[in-house]
Amino acid sequence: MSGVVERRSIDVVPDEERYGTAFSQFTLWLGANLQITAVVTGALAVVFGVSALWALIGLLMGNLLGGAVMALHSAQGPRLGLPQMISSRAQFGVRGAVVPLLLVIVMYIGFFASGTVLAGQAVGELTHLGDTAGIVLFALITGVAAAIGYRVVHALGRIAGLVCALTFVYLGIRLLQRADLGTLLDDHSFSLPMFLLAISLSASW
Repeated sequence: MSGVVERRSIDVVPDEERYGTAFSQFTLWLGANLQITAVVTGALAVVFGVSALWALIGLLMGNLLGGAVMALHSAQGPRLGLPQMISSRAQFGVRGAVVPLLLVIVMYIGFFASGTVLAGQAVGELTHLGDTAGIVLFALITGVAAAIGYRVVHALGRIAGLVCALTFVYLGIRLLQRADLGTLLDDHSFSLPMFLLAISLSASW
């Protein structure tokens, strides 16, 4: 069991215990992002008034910008063997790192809360347990996976990535069959503040 439960947490991971690959990072983040919270976040651009065409462009630009920053962090991680928030002390200092740390705590609480509510409601609907029981059940499963740690999280990421990718392919096909994409994309109205909002939504994600 000691080889399964997370032991390092924020400690330095010795070289002999590092076995992650670029593909394992891909499946982890694919599974983490191909889910209902990401769909809702992306849809907010249109909800707030961005035309579908400019929303797609803004979301794509935001993903590229946000991904570039994360790519730099991912290159830094293997060299230092430390989690991102700990290694940020090199840029901000020990005391200065408190500011991004607090922001990340707020962000992750919001991410966990929104994801748990949406996914928990889906679990409650599928199991007929109701929203509250579904949310509690999903939160418990998530908490156990996080406590056990790295290996379980990556295993779940591989499973979730495959399942969610197949689901999104199916939903994409259904969307093409049922939606009038020509009409949606024909609206070329542009608003700079709303366009920047679309970029920030995906970049911060």
